[in-house]
Amino acid sequence: MKILITICARGGSKGIPKKNIRQLNNIPLIGYSINTSQKFKLLYPESDIVLSTDSLEIREVASQLGLLTDYIRPESLATDKAGKMGVIKDVLKYQETLLNKKYDYVLDLDVTSPLRTTQDLDEALKIINDDKKALTLFSVSPAHRNPYFNMVEKKKNGYYGLIKNFDSSFLTRQSAPEVYDMNASFYFYKKSFFERDSNSCITEYSKIYEVPHTCFDLDNPIDFDFMEFLLKNNKLDFSL
Repeated sequence: MKILITICARGGSKGIPKKNIRQLNNIPLIGYSINTSQKFKLLYPESDIVLSTDSLEIREVASQLGLLTDYIRPESLATDKAGKMGVIKDVLKYQETLLNKKYDYVLDLDVTSPLRTTQDLDEALKIINDDKKALTLFSVSPAHRNPYFNMVEKKKNGYYGLIKNFDSSFLTRQSAPEVYDMNASFYFYKKSFFERDSNSCITEYSKIYEVPHTCFDLDNPIDFDFMEFLLKNNKLDFSL
């Protein structure tokens, strides 16, 4: 099975400056994704790993960690407004042309959500591969809030109500339909997905992989502090 593993890391992070190479428990953040991708490649030797970045500094850090690349992300895909799908499509085209190779899947590992294992990836790949209609799969975690039960929004009349409002309300969270948080850790795309003109990983043929352990992305500086505490004090509920 031919899989292109993409690691996308833009240099101009505003929320957390240089977050992709910021030290997390004495390892650059991007190092966790590189390490996982290298382990996964051992399971699927026909896989290739590619870095998409516009930053020479990130390229240098990645090369020190064993990920070398000649690809440089175009400026048009390195802005705040550039969607990730365009980034993946561009590096996929580059890699297939460079190696004269056609991939069966793209696996995108998000640098800012590193709490994943090769077992997670392997089990997720089996889920999407076993479903002939499926186009994409993304990782999720159980949601702490449910739009059918305890999430509200402002209505047209200026008052507030449930986001999912039905005639018969659910009296308990357990009785409401099951919902999930996308934890931004990883995404699988079948090659046929890229034949569609889509800018979202969510399609009418999307599957999920429910991560069975702690998994969250780093949006704010305090998230770094929390994750570093878990790593330094061996508080994770799995082996990274």
